[in-house]
Amino acid sequence: MSLLSADQQLTKNSYYAATAPRDRAFGSLQSNDECDVAVVGGGLAGLSAAIELADRGYSVVVLEARQVGWGASGRNGGQVIAGLACDQSVIEQQLGAQASREVWNMTLEALRLIGERRERFDIDCDWRSGYLSVAVGARKARELQAWQAHMQQAYDYSTQWIAPADLPQWIASPRFHSGVHDPLGGHLHPLKYSLGLARAAAGLGVRIHEESVVTGIEPGSTVLLRTATGSVRASHVLLAGNVYLQGIAPALENRIMPVGTYIVASEALDPVLAQSLVPSQSAVCDTNFVLDYFRPTADHRMLYGGRVSYSTATPMNLAASMQRRMARTFPQLQNTQVEYAWGGFVDISMNRAPDFGRLPDAGAARAFSNVYYLQGFSGHGLALTGLAGRLVAEAIAGDAERFDTFARIRHRNFPGGALLRTPALVAGMAYYRLKDML
Repeated sequence: MSLLSADQQLTKNSYYAATAPRDRAFGSLQSNDECDVAVVGGGLAGLSAAIELADRGYSVVVLEARQVGWGASGRNGGQVIAGLACDQSVIEQQLGAQASREVWNMTLEALRLIGERRERFDIDCDWRSGYLSVAVGARKARELQAWQAHMQQAYDYSTQWIAPADLPQWIASPRFHSGVHDPLGGHLHPLKYSLGLARAAAGLGVRIHEESVVTGIEPGSTVLLRTATGSVRASHVLLAGNVYLQGIAPALENRIMPVGTYIVASEALDPVLAQSLVPSQSAVCDTNFVLDYFRPTADHRMLYGGRVSYSTATPMNLAASMQRRMARTFPQLQNTQVEYAWGGFVDISMNRAPDFGRLPDAGAARAFSNVYYLQGFSGHGLALTGLAGRLVAEAIAGDAERFDTFARIRHRNFPGGALLRTPALVAGMAYYRLKDML
């Protein structure tokens, strides 16, 4: 089964789709168009870049293969978290302390940017503040406390340590040992936010085309993008399709891998019960390598995510298996029904660091200065995509310093190519899952 076919199946029972009806459609490309910047991908990264570019006076066309917010942008866990998917030590080792601090501060800017856009464009997306990182045992707790101390010392970033005796005040679960609370994080309805960004971009003059699969790219001083029913010629191009580029940029394919992740939403709970599970109403994530993440919703449901798949096959009995995971964390929900079960594919890089850069020329060592790409958010992109769009806009406008800080992060191809990278990753993740269990 192809990635797009598998993803189509995973959209059918989405809580987000059920609670964020699409009130506007953007017609497919039916002509030969020209613009300053063409963006491939109508998700959070592409829409964010389009807004930033339109603010700077550029004419922008967005080409989306399905619908805006259709991929991970509109189906993720909704958790807005500081930092990157990789540990900050990955950035420290590659770029040094000063650049690592710059990267960290940019991720805090990404959090602020969500608030700024919600206010500026009047986007109602069920925002709630607060993020809890919880450890499942004493060893994980020591690791979490060491991380907290390092972030305070090296980055002046303060969070609240929650000792075992105090944890029941934060989460009504027997599963966890201790935790850290970050008031700057939070959670939101990602599809409502994505659709809000699309309306905002269109209001700024961005021309958005849905159901417009890019079938080819011809680089040059101006770049030509082709679809089945039209084309766009642009001075600059941003590839923001992640795992859905469908072969138009082969040089990028082996640097990321699609990984399926899955979420359920419970039936609506009694409001008192819903409030008691996570009294602060924060988003929550454990610190395991193969992790669970969950959060209360605005309509008193528990939204619970976990499980991963390294093929395009959806796990069997998804709703039932996820309900068991949820009940393991919250025995109070043992008999609670799951009303929605869905999933999607995130783009992970080998080191879990984001992969930003310019498209390399297959026939030369240099990179095209006018074809940019954003990928490798590794499941940590809800906030970072907004920043990434801003950095691309800055680079196109002539100030590439911040974009190039990220572009300096080195990335390796997944070993084995398309045939062998899946079993290799399955073996590696089985090792980390065993470590988590032990």
